[in-house]
Amino acid sequence: MPTLQTLIAFFGVAVLLALTPGPDNLFVLVQSAQRGWRAGMCVVLGLCLGLVGHTAAVALGLAAVFAASSSAFTALKLCGAAYLAWLAWGALRAPAATGGPQALPEQAGGALRMVGRGVVMNLTNPKVLIFFLAFLPQFADPARGALAPQIMALGLVFMVATLLVFGAIACFSGAFGALLQRSARAQRLLNRTAGLIFLGLAVRLATAQR
Repeated sequence: MPTLQTLIAFFGVAVLLALTPGPDNLFVLVQSAQRGWRAGMCVVLGLCLGLVGHTAAVALGLAAVFAASSSAFTALKLCGAAYLAWLAWGALRAPAATGGPQALPEQAGGALRMVGRGVVMNLTNPKVLIFFLAFLPQFADPARGALAPQIMALGLVFMVATLLVFGAIACFSGAFGALLQRSARAQRLLNRTAGLIFLGLAVRLATAQR
């Protein structure tokens, strides 16, 4: 396992990376503003579950195989871009309903749907996988034993940092969105803005290079 000093240093770097503007924290911000902080937290949980998948792929050596295949990279990014474009279409067509954020259904299905959005958003972004492949091994030390358990431990620390930072974004954005959605006009503007952001993320992912 990595030393405590290594884990602390890695946690600090992970927090800084989570604070850096990017597709994932922007996705959390928009979903929270549209649907409230509870929905935003469900998306954050989904993103963290996606990080577990990426970490496991690096630890098991699957990420290196994937990174060597340009066709796999292209197929995955196009799937992710198509999903974001579908979300953009839904946001652009969403009706305005005053009275607060679009409610997250109390049923487990509503929460699971938002968790699923986070999982799909993360796992269909090949840039995250390639980043983990280059980033996590730098903090693993072969002298301290097998690399796979060390990489999994580092992935867990990265997930905790992401949960804290993205959770704060979800709470603040959800509160701001609740104020905006007291007005039907502001809610329509918010929906259109969300749609354009999702569309921009789709284009960015579709045109991403390894």
